[in-house]
Amino acid sequence: MRVSYDKLKSEVKRVLISRGFEAEGAEIGASIIADNSRDGVYSHGLNRFPVIVKFMDEGRIKLNRYPVKLNSAGALEQWDGKLGFGPTNASIAMDRAVELAGKYGIGCVALKNTNHWLRGGTYGLKAANVGCIGICMTNTFPNMPPWGGIEKRIGNNPFIIAIPQKNGEHVLLDMAQSQFSFGKLQTYSLDNKKLPIMGGYDKNGNITNDPDEILDDGEAIPTGYWKGSGLSIAIDMVVAALSVGKSTYDMRMNKDDVGISQVFIAINPTVYAGEDYADEYIENMSQYIKTSARKKGVADILYPGERAARERGENMKEGIPVNEKMWETLVKL
Repeated sequence: MRVSYDKLKSEVKRVLISRGFEAEGAEIGASIIADNSRDGVYSHGLNRFPVIVKFMDEGRIKLNRYPVKLNSAGALEQWDGKLGFGPTNASIAMDRAVELAGKYGIGCVALKNTNHWLRGGTYGLKAANVGCIGICMTNTFPNMPPWGGIEKRIGNNPFIIAIPQKNGEHVLLDMAQSQFSFGKLQTYSLDNKKLPIMGGYDKNGNITNDPDEILDDGEAIPTGYWKGSGLSIAIDMVVAALSVGKSTYDMRMNKDDVGISQVFIAINPTVYAGEDYADEYIENMSQYIKTSARKKGVADILYPGERAARERGENMKEGIPVNEKMWETLVKL
């Protein structure tokens, strides 16, 4: 089934307000969740919302708390998220990074003591929408074994880079360090579909493309095997060091992303490159990539973020595809 963007957003906002959110915070949160589903990232939109509400009801997400600045050193600032709503905290942090980039050419806000930001690409796009390159990183609780290990000791720590285009179809790399994010595994599970490639191990150590077997006491595979494992470790160290916050090690007894650490970087290239430079090199590179000879069965080669831009246009026109069970759950909340 499909529902309109406005209807999805209004339902989410209704629930947030019913839980005690102030109107402004509810508007930010509802917009982000609806935007994620609109862009085809259903795992971090409507599909995750019931978990968010559960965390609110349990007090793990603190309502109407907003991040505060603790320290600053020029273009670098450290903030405390006060365990507030992750998407709201992340939005405020990236807005501040953009503000610093307007002054220094680059801005970096390191945020500790926050919660799951949902889709990290949201905040990269937030920077790109005002002409900045956006870079974001977060750690998570340990939910994946390091390459060569069999125990969950690293997070699937996402890394995001967004590069602006004037037409709004920004380049966006948004990657977790597992071959499939756990939200994407849930999406395939809800749709009763297998993964297109092997994504992890079942509980007996057999490699599989069955999302349910991975989620049922199995293990996710780091993307790029040892490379994804290494990048996960490096991201964790950077966000913990800059924010003076928790590392994945500090969250080793946890089963959720509460009190995590994040970094938001905005770079304003127009200071020295001019406004048209980015559009020119992105167009040249995109055309160079797309005109490559293609493998059999491949209809098009896409640059990072292009698929989401297409789905955004289609879903705004035709309505957002929603899982019926998830929609029913939302309406009843």
